[in-house]
Amino acid sequence: MPLLYGAGRDLETAVTTNLFAICPNNSGSTFLKQALATCRATWNLPREGQRMRGFRGPVSFRPLETGRRPGLLWASEQSTIARFADPARYDWPATRKAWYAQAYTRNPEASVFVTKSPPHLLCVDGLVRHFRNARFLFMVRNPYAVCEGIYRRYRQGGRYTLTEAGASGRSLAETVAVHVANCLAWQRRNVETYRGHCVFFTYETMCAEPERVTEEIRALVPALADLHLRQRLPVKRIYAEMLTDMNARQIARLDDRQISAFNRVFRAHRDVLDYFGYDLMPTHP
Repeated sequence: MPLLYGAGRDLETAVTTNLFAICPNNSGSTFLKQALATCRATWNLPREGQRMRGFRGPVSFRPLETGRRPGLLWASEQSTIARFADPARYDWPATRKAWYAQAYTRNPEASVFVTKSPPHLLCVDGLVRHFRNARFLFMVRNPYAVCEGIYRRYRQGGRYTLTEAGASGRSLAETVAVHVANCLAWQRRNVETYRGHCVFFTYETMCAEPERVTEEIRALVPALADLHLRQRLPVKRIYAEMLTDMNARQIARLDDRQISAFNRVFRAHRDVLDYFGYDLMPTHP
């Protein structure tokens, strides 16, 4: 069946559940979003919600008034967190209209709108207020694996400058760890505040027990009866992969200097690591 688009259709009536995948960047949300897009009941966007035409709110990929671009480190500075968390900076009714118009499905009876944008971890309150029957998939991932992915992206691209870092004086590794620790702290708040509106699971559980996570998601949104996580899906534009835990491969790339830098930050946030079941990594003797 050819793709059907929301433009010209009454999605305000047709969409009875709005489902948001909420997790820090580099944590597996792209695979999760692609799996949801295979369900007959879903309306989907081709890109992150923050990257869609007509989105009205702060975005991570453009410079702020200060000239700094948050990039992958949008939770590394309290001033940037405050910006993304400020409800006055969003026009959710206009954004919802734009998202619905650009959403696609293959099923004219689809009733679940799905999207994800990592910075929206900081504005879940607004999503609850402005989207009908808002439901959430809250996910976190081993913080060292997340740090490795972000750190590698900046080092390989030679992109880490004061434009991204601000004036904190922190190293790249420390800044990445601050971002990840702040994301975990906000996710704890989300999980505790919206227990009746969400399913919470870790990336590790999704990879190790996909059937269990699938059943929990189906219980939250019964329309997703045909959801399957154990399948090969496109994650990047150049390849497709089965659901695979990539933590060990990524963590193995870290050296003692990087782990020590991450730990200098994580020791001050030990409570939030403990909350999600993650331990501090030792360095090699």
